[in-house]
Amino acid sequence: MLRLTELKLPLDHTQDALREAVLARLGIPSADLLTFTVARRGYDARRRSAINLVYAVDVELRDEAVVHDPRIRPTPDTTYRFPVHVTEPAKRPVIIGTGPCGLMAALTLAQMGFRPLILERGKLVRERTKDTWGLWRRGVLNPESNVQFGEGGAGTFSDGKLYSGIKDPRHLTRRLLTEFVEAGAPEEILISSKPHIGTFRLVTVVEGIRAKIEALGGQYRFGQRVEDIELDDNRRVRGLTLASGEQIDTDHVILAIGHSARDTFHMLDRRGVHIEAKPFSIGARIEHPQALIDRARFGAFAGHPTLGAADYKLVHHASNGRSVYSFCMCPGGRVVAATSEVGCVATNGMSQYSRAEFNANAGIVVGITPADYPGGKLAGIAFQQEWERRAFLTGGSTYAAPAQLVGDLLAGRASRALAEVVPSYKPGTVPADLAACLPGFAVEAIREALGAFARDIPGFAMHGAVLTGVETRTSSPIRITRGADGVSLNTPGLFPAGEGAGYAGGIMSAGVDGIRIAEAVASSMTGTPMVERMTRGEGTGVYG
Repeated sequence: MLRLTELKLPLDHTQDALREAVLARLGIPSADLLTFTVARRGYDARRRSAINLVYAVDVELRDEAVVHDPRIRPTPDTTYRFPVHVTEPAKRPVIIGTGPCGLMAALTLAQMGFRPLILERGKLVRERTKDTWGLWRRGVLNPESNVQFGEGGAGTFSDGKLYSGIKDPRHLTRRLLTEFVEAGAPEEILISSKPHIGTFRLVTVVEGIRAKIEALGGQYRFGQRVEDIELDDNRRVRGLTLASGEQIDTDHVILAIGHSARDTFHMLDRRGVHIEAKPFSIGARIEHPQALIDRARFGAFAGHPTLGAADYKLVHHASNGRSVYSFCMCPGGRVVAATSEVGCVATNGMSQYSRAEFNANAGIVVGITPADYPGGKLAGIAFQQEWERRAFLTGGSTYAAPAQLVGDLLAGRASRALAEVVPSYKPGTVPADLAACLPGFAVEAIREALGAFARDIPGFAMHGAVLTGVETRTSSPIRITRGADGVSLNTPGLFPAGEGAGYAGGIMSAGVDGIRIAEAVASSMTGTPMVERMTRGEGTGVYG
């Protein structure tokens, strides 16, 4: 098979046009083309007057020797090969957390025969969904079952983006997408250049993966918060203590705890596990009419069913030295209450598969470095909590969120009422001044960035667009540093992974990290060579 890339066709091309384009690119008669399949489809909207679909196609030819174009390469082999198979592990590895990282780590270990034990402090995904709606509809927070904690992790209540900026020479993202399809995701995610599945479909996928893991001998235990990690005299892991007091004997633990398990971060610090402070970002969620974004991106093609709802990705380097960027953009979605702590307000964005709601939203966030929160390696946690508490108070101490019109933020005044963009955040918003719950340098940088973004997207700085605060959970404020073998730098048997450990950002990068860390555990348990060495300062590929 050969792969042809960058085949561009008009948006409304005929059914036969793609085959004709393949034949034209190859310069062969129709009889020499045996089959072709679409490997990837995206669009090029840089010229809004003529939007093109862009294809990558795999072709089977009667004779590949007739192709002399050096740009045409063999179709890459994306087959995943398990590095190890065991029939009876000496001890079960334990995975803490069931977000994308924990799920893929558990699935990979189960498929290799290790029968992992999976501990989750929250509830099963459908029970967790009821608790999450309890906060959104009634203002009642369950600190152990919410947007952050429970089966599926924070990604379950998001846009369900399945693309990332990570390097992927082993095609592990393909493996993840294939597993998602087998668990109930639509097959089109295998070819879309920007696949997404939305919240409700993610629920089905999470349940499907759980069923597969259990069929392979893995065991789930929900409502099980890890209270302590037991170490021997050489700092090697020998077990876990749960909040119930129960002790679990294990010598291989994958930490896939997510970026909001702040109590677990403190416990690891007390146990002396190597932790470093790392950069993250804070800001607010901005909402516009989705139709405005569609027109700005697609022009006369706005609303075309093939294109769907338009997205954006924006970056501005402010004059005060801060970077401002859009985070986790959710076309046709809503802003959601994402706190996991009593007396705090935090926001995130969510979309369904249809992306059919009226507003577009995205985090507009400002980079924060450890220099902004002196006080030690865990000081970033306190920094996040401080602004979340201020947002709670500014919103009236009911889990309502403070909201400010873009026009008022630009003018430096508090909002007294909202305008044409109705905030989607539940349990509700209170007109306010976001300067009360964001650092001054962040407000200054956002104010400047909005004007810059409006040059790219006309109307972005419209007076009636609304900012809802605060967005603090963009990524983990710490890195639980690991070595090239995937093991904690000073705690053998502990394998930090995913967003909470500072090695991922978003569903795809977290899931890929879960696969890699499962391979590291398998290598450690069996003595087989590592498939892929890990590096200390890996990028996260953050896409939200």
